Parts: sequence; structure tokens; C-alpha cells
Amino acid sequence: MTDPVTPSVEHMLDVARQSLEDDKGEGIVTIPLIGKSSIADYMLIASGRSSRQVASMAEKLAFKLKEAGAQGITLEGMQTADWVLIDAKDIIVHVFRPEVRSFYNLEKMWGIDLPPELRTAIEESGAFDDDMLDDSEGPIETADDDLDDEDRAMLARVESEERAKRK
Repeated sequence: MTDPVTPSVEHMLDVARQSLEDDKGEGIVTIPLIGKSSIADYMLIASGRSSRQVASMAEKLAFKLKEAGAQGITLEGMQTADWVLIDAKDIIVHVFRPEVRSFYNLEKMWGIDLPPELRTAIEESGAFDDDMLDDSEGPIETADDDLDDEDRAMLARVESEERAKRK
């Protein structure tokens, strides 16, 4: 009996991105996390226009990733579908309603600008003040900016162990 072939991270990333595009996801952003975080290799962020679209996009994406060979996929946030997280181990996908996405602004946390079409839609809606859209300060500082080298090494070791458990 042969072991199933584990699909490459790049293939899973392509499958995820294509699924989001096929389902009319907006403002799709890919953030490489390699060397930045041990939670995953890539993060995808996209928006759907309504909770119904967000839920549908997430369900179809999980199905397509499983079909392509990904295992252990989990979905969080399907109850309200304002923000659904799809954890496919090496790839994490966040699918938001636009106003929820702009509120949490994960792109800013990772030092990425909001996609122009999403930024324009938010500005035109008038739902948020200019400070929420201001990217001039750069990435938001995280708590581990205050860690010394020994603490960083311990944190990296713990994250590595946690990641190994998930696989």
C-alpha cells in the first residue's frame, strides 16, 4: 500500500487562490510568512460581499483543498460568517466581510497595504475614519518585539513543537 502524496504548499496555495477567485472573492492578498512566523507558510486574506458569500467561499475552499489532498482542515467562524478562518496547516485563509476586514486590518499587522479596490470601497462607504486606513506607521508592533534573544529562542522552540504536533 502506498502512502498518499502530500501536496506541496505552493500547489495548495494555488488551489486556495483559484477557489477564492472563482467565488468572486475581492481584495485577495497573499502574505508569505516563511521566516516571519511559524504558524503557517502563507496567509491568504479575501473579502466576500455578505455573510452568505463568506460562508459559501469558505466551505468551497475547504472542499477544494481536501479534494487536492490537504488533511486536517478546520474552519472557525461559520456561525456568523463575518470572518471565517480556514486553517489548512501550512496555509491559513481569512475570509471577511469588507467592514470586518477593515476593522481588524490584518494586512497592516503584517506590513502589507490594503488592496486598492478594497481601500476605495471602504473610503466610499464612510464607515471608518482615516486612522483605520492610515498605513503610514508601518506594521503594528507585536508583543515579541519586547523579548530578549533567550525568550525569542524559547518562543521559537515552543512554536516549532506546536507546529510539529499539528502535522
